[in-house]
Amino acid sequence: MAEKRVIIGLFPDVIVLSSGDQAEWFAASATLRIEFDPKRCPFSSNVFQAPAGMRLLSGPAVAGTKPGSYKYRASLNDVVVGTGEVLIREP
Repeated sequence: MAEKRVIIGLFPDVIVLSSGDQAEWFAASATLRIEFDPKRCPFSSNVFQAPAGMRLLSGPAVAGTKPGSYKYRASLNDVVVGTGEVLIREP
């Protein structure tokens, strides 16, 4: 019998970004959706989605974004599986 590794959860649950950095998410075997509050999102879009095996890149924070904490929800195949946080550092 073959073994198969299954990782459950968000790793890391907090992403720390400096000016010009971008976040990256990946799900190998499910459609991934990352959703920030539309009124409180540091990126040009508050929703990111990609099919299984494709990387999601946020792009850099929008100019004028205040340093702080920005929370998001992560879904796999349209089922919310957890929450995470992006911390934007002082420039």
